[in-house]
Amino acid sequence: MQSQKEEQVKAKTKIEPEAEEKPEAAVEIIDFKDRYLRTMAEFENYRKRTNAEKADWIRHATKELALHICDVLDNFERALLQANAEDLKTPFIEGMILIEKQLATALEKEGIKKIEALGREFDPEYHEALAHIPSDYEENIVAAIIQNGYTMHDKVIRPVRVAVSNGNKMNTQED
Repeated sequence: MQSQKEEQVKAKTKIEPEAEEKPEAAVEIIDFKDRYLRTMAEFENYRKRTNAEKADWIRHATKELALHICDVLDNFERALLQANAEDLKTPFIEGMILIEKQLATALEKEGIKKIEALGREFDPEYHEALAHIPSDYEENIVAAIIQNGYTMHDKVIRPVRVAVSNGNKMNTQED
């Protein structure tokens, strides 16, 4: 019985001698092989592209949540700027400072970083100018930060809103 099955398999897979002699059959075989290889290459490219898109989606799926948390971090910073030197020594304010640092560290672990801008040259890729103001800085240097900006995995998720120096010195009147 084994031999009968083997013969049937051999008969099905064996190329008939007449097909080898027919050039149309050889061309058709080459065409099918070419189609097969192209289809496999297309599928491999599709697989790589979908994997990359999936990884990118996962990495940036939390962008909106991150922006809300960045707003909270900004509010911590604003609140702490209102404290005077004596207040900074109270346990409550010390606790608030620790919470702000912990929140900033948690964001950094997820690839979210605050964009440093004050005193740096204006860069429209990272900064959004809302005003030109007189300051002690040279022209086109960020003189004030209006709202902090953040990057996530080196992509800007919110630009820094800034006031840029117009090169004119601030008028300081002494009475």
